[in-house]
Amino acid sequence: MDLNFGLLKDLVGVYGPSSNEIIIREYITNEIKDYVDETFVDALGNLIARKKGIGKKVMISAHMDQIGLMAIDIDEKGFIRFTNIGGISPVISLSQQVVFENGTIGIIYAEPVDDISKLKLENMYIDIGAFSKEEAEDKVSIGDICIYKSEFIENENVIFTPYLDDRVGCFIAIEALKSIKDPINDLYFVFSVQEEVGLRGAKTAAYRINPDIGISLDVTAHGDTPKAKRFAVGLNKGAAIKVKDSSIICHPKIKELLVKTAKDNQIPYQMEVLEFGGTDSGAIHISKEGVPSGVISIPTRYVHSTVEMASKNDIINCTKLLINFLEDNLNI
Repeated sequence: MDLNFGLLKDLVGVYGPSSNEIIIREYITNEIKDYVDETFVDALGNLIARKKGIGKKVMISAHMDQIGLMAIDIDEKGFIRFTNIGGISPVISLSQQVVFENGTIGIIYAEPVDDISKLKLENMYIDIGAFSKEEAEDKVSIGDICIYKSEFIENENVIFTPYLDDRVGCFIAIEALKSIKDPINDLYFVFSVQEEVGLRGAKTAAYRINPDIGISLDVTAHGDTPKAKRFAVGLNKGAAIKVKDSSIICHPKIKELLVKTAKDNQIPYQMEVLEFGGTDSGAIHISKEGVPSGVISIPTRYVHSTVEMASKNDIINCTKLLINFLEDNLNI
């Protein structure tokens, strides 16, 4: 299966932190508009794209928002203090470049600390090269959000870049909806907002769609690097089929059907039992009277850093698994 990894390169480079997903939503809309029957945007900002079918109503959700940093104060010398939007690590963020929506670039640095392990966001600042508060305020306002700035790099095996979480899920969803021509099932592809701050977009989208089945696409952790925490998921071992995380214990019928689909189509897979974190399915499965839900996860190293890494083979196999699952007659 050939995938357009150039599209993934474009997706990870589009600005779209939680609560400000307008630019990435417009990008995805233009990419998929010729492959779906209708698109609409709900009140919270989710992009919902429908491919009509007569079978089960299936919601496929991948979040398009990114973690970021929000300016909360600018001092007299032009240094910007910030808070986190989503899961930001002080140590990982130290000395990283960031970019604001208007293109202003800055560097994250910190006040001197005796013990780097005790570094906190409140001790850190963004330096945009301004020499006064007035100069900084010409470029950045309180409430503006910046995101990590780094390169997309690939080789024959892997991709490493910021924001695979969860632009790689969006990528897989886009490739699937382009591939599926005449769906049996009634497919609602959701590119959700504000996942990184509490699965908020998926909650409202699921309430509106009221699906029979929910599937989310998101990254998961790894257990295959030196002295990593014990975890039976690694890169280049296949699509990860989630059993549980802190937001969901996946519906057994959905989990079993994903496993059967992988086996029937000779798609490499691994089972994922994650002891932390969550995905959009955590919100979908408790919508209204409840929605049987599962997750296809992309094994990813160094999540929430500037060098998130995933295997190209795993991305391909996750796409195959999603397509074959959606093309099945889902009698559950």
